[in-house]
Amino acid sequence: MSSAHSTDAAAGDAAAPDTVGGLARLSTAVEAARNAKPEFPREVQAAYDALFTVAGPVAAPVRRGLAALAARRHGAADIVAHHAGLGADPALYADEPPADPALRAAAEHVDLLTTSPALVRREDTDRLAAAGWTPDEIIVISQVAAFTAFLVRLVHGLRLVDGAAQATDAPLERPTPARGRTKSTATTAANGAERPVAYTQELLSWTPWVPPVEPGDLTDEQKEAFAGKTNDAYFRLLSRAPALLRARTAVDYAVFYTRDGLPRAERELAAAAASKVNDCVYCASVHSRKASQMSKRTADVQRVLDASLPRDHDWKALDLSPLWDGQDARWSAVVAFAAALSTTPASATEAHLADLRSHGITDVELVDLVGSVAFFAWANRLMLTLGEPFRPGTEPAAGPA
Repeated sequence: MSSAHSTDAAAGDAAAPDTVGGLARLSTAVEAARNAKPEFPREVQAAYDALFTVAGPVAAPVRRGLAALAARRHGAADIVAHHAGLGADPALYADEPPADPALRAAAEHVDLLTTSPALVRREDTDRLAAAGWTPDEIIVISQVAAFTAFLVRLVHGLRLVDGAAQATDAPLERPTPARGRTKSTATTAANGAERPVAYTQELLSWTPWVPPVEPGDLTDEQKEAFAGKTNDAYFRLLSRAPALLRARTAVDYAVFYTRDGLPRAERELAAAAASKVNDCVYCASVHSRKASQMSKRTADVQRVLDASLPRDHDWKALDLSPLWDGQDARWSAVVAFAAALSTTPASATEAHLADLRSHGITDVELVDLVGSVAFFAWANRLMLTLGEPFRPGTEPAAGPA
């Protein structure tokens, strides 16, 4: 068994009380705006701690090395340096993948989740299992890539709000295992049900590629980790890392289920726009439906879903402007910022912030918008790479017992 699979704590790795604050280095005014919802920075830190600073099924230097690799893909040199200084395995974020077969499989999977999450197929996840990674370890590897996508955008967006954004560094550009693919157009999901291909505001369900914890096997800690959410396969799957899921659930509530900050309809609109950039049909269906319900602007929301985005050989969007075509000025500003912050690397600029501010959007609301978009860099990457959507009610009938 590779040393990558050893269970250990990150010795001597005492996380700062506010990792995001240390990375973003915010002014007093923007720090106050960030703390208008104190539960948000608190739970983000809890998620970071659960992923990087406590014992887990993947060795701490491997977790940090994979995070540094993801950060290189995003052009976030400061976050690469952060993990490097805390014991990241340098072989994992070097220019070439590591020689160890298990580590190479993990690194290539992080490359893929970071750069082209919509191109991930079940065989990509199966490749991790074939390299010796257990379901618990696959969840941790996936969470490292997804959380890093969130962290990079959170820091980048907060710096923009503060007027102190730094230029994105040149990202690592080696080919991923999916370079040159197109997104799957399969019409049957892994569970045999009808798989949606087009974007929709209709209710969808989701089926996993990695085995979730069975309902009768859930521990009290695992149940508490997604308290308030449905007891479905997605949350039972993520409960394989319960402390991280508990914090992630709390971050979700802090961003989307609070009254203060940006109007809720615009938070949901931003989530839908981010999901279009990342090409996540499932997440877009959930949050476009909520945006329509709250704004009563169903046709405008549908216009975002119907936008056609040209894409390159890594499935990155080449032109974002169709997303806000035909929208009013304020919604155009929200969608344009959400889309630009969602690209890899993030392409949101001070000009986006100036446009948002021209519509009277305050710092507290801007921080809320940043959190809404950043969270979907995390959520989309998990939904796209651990399973796939299906239309409920189309599952094959169960055979005789």
